[in-house]
Amino acid sequence: RLAVITMAANVPDLSDDDGWAEALRLRDLVRGLREGGYEIAGVLGADAQLPEKLGALAPDVLIVDAESGARDAIEHVVWATQDAPRPIVLFTEEHDPAHVREAMAVGVVAYVVAGLAPERVRPVIDVAIARFEHEQVLRGELAAARSQLASKAAEREVVDRAKALLMQRHGLAEPQAYARLRSTAMNQSLSIAEVSRRLLDMAALFG
Repeated sequence: RLAVITMAANVPDLSDDDGWAEALRLRDLVRGLREGGYEIAGVLGADAQLPEKLGALAPDVLIVDAESGARDAIEHVVWATQDAPRPIVLFTEEHDPAHVREAMAVGVVAYVVAGLAPERVRPVIDVAIARFEHEQVLRGELAAARSQLASKAAEREVVDRAKALLMQRHGLAEPQAYARLRSTAMNQSLSIAEVSRRLLDMAALFG
């Protein structure tokens, strides 16, 4: 299921040539997607209600129709999907390498210029979905790595505080304080960080 999002601020004005061109481009895009075998869940404007509309339609892929790079509008689409990320494919009549880079930077996974023949629809969208899924995996791995680093940093801080406490109260040198923590951890089958936490808790309790 696809949702087509138009960057037009209003319904195209058919009284002028530009309005007709915009309406015809959008019509041809929707027709090409349908001929490619895709279900169109809806055609939406990039307005303030977009997050709610996307939530109701629950499309698998977003197709954005933009006459130009339209960075601000594309960023709005990305923002509207932040709680439920989806592949975003941008269709435009303008080929500008700077706009391609900008679009990719804000979250577009495929950039298609000058229309789309029906036979090219599925390969383009399949590639967009594959790239999106790959990027999601990478983001997950990066978040997990950052969480692990933060956890280890927090454990080091706890151990350092426990060593400082032992050094202060028992007159130990740092290697001796660490050795005592390590020995206690081995005897109790606990991690050094856990022994350190318990030591600090006891110190806080009894002063």
